[in-house]
Order: sequence, then C-alpha cells, then structure tokens
Amino acid sequence: MLDFSQTLALIKQAQSNDELAKEKLVVENSPLIKSVIKRYKNKGIEYDDLYQLGSMGFLKAVQNFKEEFNVKFSTYAVPMIAGEIKRYLRDNGIIKVSRSVKTLCMQINKFIEEEISINNKTPSVEVIAQHFNITNQEVIFAMESSVAPISFSTTIGKDEDTGRNLTIIDKVECETSIEKNMDNFLLMSIIKTLEPRDKKIILLRYFRGKTQKEIAKEMGVSQVQISRLETKILEKIKIKMAE
Repeated sequence: MLDFSQTLALIKQAQSNDELAKEKLVVENSPLIKSVIKRYKNKGIEYDDLYQLGSMGFLKAVQNFKEEFNVKFSTYAVPMIAGEIKRYLRDNGIIKVSRSVKTLCMQINKFIEEEISINNKTPSVEVIAQHFNITNQEVIFAMESSVAPISFSTTIGKDEDTGRNLTIIDKVECETSIEKNMDNFLLMSIIKTLEPRDKKIILLRYFRGKTQKEIAKEMGVSQVQISRLETKILEKIKIKMAE
C-alpha cells in the first residue's frame, strides 16, 4: 500500500502524462475504487463497466489534485469517483434524485456555510456526517446528487453599476474542463488557502451576499479598496482554477 509521499510523487508523474504512474495509481487504489462502486451495484450496469467509470473518476481526481488542498487524496478522490458514476446514471435515466436527498443536501450546504463563516474552515465529510448522524457515504451521495456546496449559477448579488443579477460564474470565469460539481470542490479548496483578509472578503461577498460598501464599513476601509482587492483575489482564484 502506498504512503502519502509515494502517492503524491506518482500523482505528479501522472499529471505529467506518465502512463505507468497512472496505471500504478489505479492498481494500488483499486480497493478504494471498489469500495465506492459497490454502492451502485444492481443499478442496471455491469460490474466491469462500473469499475471503468470509477477508474475514470479516479483519474480525474489524480489530474486535478493539488497538495495545497490540505486534504487526503482519498478524501478528494471519493466524490470524484462517485460523481462519475452518478453522472452516467443520471444521463442515462437510470436513477432519479429523491426529494429527501435534495433536502439533506440543502441542509448540508447551510451547515458548510455556517462552519466557514464561524471557523473559517470547511468541515470535513466526517464532521458533516457526525453533525447529521449519517454515514460518510450518505454525505457524499447527497452532495453529489443534488445542489453542490457552491453553485456557479447561484445569484450572489447585483452589479452595482448596471443593477443586473450576478452569479459566481460572472465573476470567476473558468476555462478548465473540470466537471461542474468538482469545480465547486476545487473552489472551496482554493478559498481555504487564501490569506485571512482575502478569505473574509470572499466569504462576506459571495456567501453572505454583502455589498462592497457593507464590507468596507465592516473592515474599516474604503469601498474602492474593497473593489480593488476583490478584483485581485478573483484573479488569483481564476488562475488557480485554470492551473
């Protein structure tokens, strides 16, 4: 079994298109892939096809993982693997998301936002599961099956010049090919790495819906300063999203 340093070294090689490194990672992590895909048996898909889908999700995780996310690679990979399978199932009309799952996802999203606001820290899957008294797998399924923790299409306020509604995608235009739900995970991870001041501005602006004027008053600076800082922070996020 690979330790973290060995896994990280192979990930870096794989990200440089080393096919042998990719193959070794898949082989060494096959128990992880199998533990995820077993939840999707009896869904009308052959086991070999499930494993192939899971492996595709795993390789997406390999390609997009960064050490600065400050999470275990397996923690990052699990929702990627599950997401690949669920996207296939949804696209082919094999499963539908129940109202109860959607409701749970909304509750999880609210809890995540509260934890970020209070502790400046994104709660782990384990913490979320403990809070709602459910399993880690149920947390991942809910978050992947319904609305993601941060939706790029969510309205976050109005343009102070034009008055039109703004969404996160208006402000952070990402040109990567990462799947939508994984964009959300990546964005959360990037926000976590920001300096305290920058993180506070983003949280207040895009999670609490505060205007630049309100943020400026709270932080004791001018609105112009907040506007300039916000532009710089979003540019940093855009660059990291495109890396």
